[in-house]
Amino acid sequence: MTADVRESPPGQAVGRTLSRWTLAALTVGTMVGGGVFSLPGEFARSTGVVGAAIAWTLAGAGMLTLAVVFQRLSERRPDLDAGVYAYARAGFGRYAGFLSMIGYWAVAVLGNVVYWTLVMSTIGEWVPALRGGSTVAAVAASSAGLWFFHVLIARGVHSATALNRVVTVAKLVPLLVFVVIVGSAFDPAVFADNLVSDLDGGSIPAQLSGTIAVTVFVFIGVEGANTYSRYARRRRDVGWATITGFLSVLVLFVLVAMVGYGVLPMAEIAALEQPSVAGVLTHVVGEWGAVLVAVGLLVSVLGAYLAWSLMAAEVVVNAAHEGDLPAWFARENARKAPVGALVLTNATVQVFLLLALLAEDAFDAAVALTTSMVLVPYLLSAGFAVQEALAAPARRTGLLVVAVLAVAYTAFLFYGAGPRYVLMSAVIYAPATVLFVAARRSRGERALTRPERVVCGVVVTAAVAAVGLLATGVVEVG
Repeated sequence: MTADVRESPPGQAVGRTLSRWTLAALTVGTMVGGGVFSLPGEFARSTGVVGAAIAWTLAGAGMLTLAVVFQRLSERRPDLDAGVYAYARAGFGRYAGFLSMIGYWAVAVLGNVVYWTLVMSTIGEWVPALRGGSTVAAVAASSAGLWFFHVLIARGVHSATALNRVVTVAKLVPLLVFVVIVGSAFDPAVFADNLVSDLDGGSIPAQLSGTIAVTVFVFIGVEGANTYSRYARRRRDVGWATITGFLSVLVLFVLVAMVGYGVLPMAEIAALEQPSVAGVLTHVVGEWGAVLVAVGLLVSVLGAYLAWSLMAAEVVVNAAHEGDLPAWFARENARKAPVGALVLTNATVQVFLLLALLAEDAFDAAVALTTSMVLVPYLLSAGFAVQEALAAPARRTGLLVVAVLAVAYTAFLFYGAGPRYVLMSAVIYAPATVLFVAARRSRGERALTRPERVVCGVVVTAAVAAVGLLATGVVEVG
């Protein structure tokens, strides 16, 4: 998802240099990360072929409504260039925009935790001490890598166009090889045996609930072109790139998740360690399959990690420039690296890496919490689209229908995510609000309006409840 786009700080003129294909590649790059390498195992643990087909139909249709929302907003509001942060701020006020920004920043932070877990889990196939990605040795190695990248970025590694080309190939080649080879070994009898899951004996709706988090997680980044919209050569290219990138990735995800059902019994796929793509390919071609996937995943994940680190820092810097975070977070060093934002971001990643030691399954816990955090930015963006449709003087019906469907789908995701991780997300939102209040007061402005105080009260109450449930052991991290 990287690009040569950091030459100008927020608020200054920038060159509109990105073509529609580059924007589409950015959209694809933000979605195709480490999560896709784990799709076979994640789905097999929850459901069979029928349930998976239903899950992808629902997820594809629901995420398409969000993709269309981002497409239409890019066309209707070309004055808003910061994606989910700007949409929430314009539609619902500064505190809502701040919550959307914090949610999106936390997605980048938690996504990086997932990346480190996957890296260590992959290396763990050859280094047993790292197996699973959340052992003491794995967390120590992840922490060392985290601060190595911190120093690397702080020394001025901002531009990564050449790296992005390598990363994109590394992401797609092993996945396409996986689909072709595993698809060629497809056994209809095995596929038929996997039609319905009997792992838990649950109903299809119960099985679908286990797929919600992973389907949302892998689609995070559908708004990628909107994030970089101010660099587009033509404004209409942003919407085209969003829809084209989404549909391309949807096809890839479905194929990666489904072809394994035709070569291995569901229980065996479910038992595979992450990344499960490697286990399925190894069954078909032998050990070199695991090596191919491991190399592709490591290059992909480390490149994506660098990109998301810069993205997390970028949204923090934008909020600081807008006065929604203390000005210190926009501080740059002599090499123009956003050191204030980097310290906040990487220190938070470090905390979550340590928490991974307490989780039964660090990967699943991080995926579920990441999914919960992204729902607020998505819901507020969809709600803003409803506002825009109602305010439009003509031809608003299409946008209104899609926006309402997007709101309904995102609300369903809140329900599907369950109260545990929704409550836990408040543990991030509540303390972050202190920074918002401090930033407002430092500018001599009123901290919170009356409606914002009500929202803040709900967030704080949810955070206190979550901490109490965690402390008493009623709710566990993973």
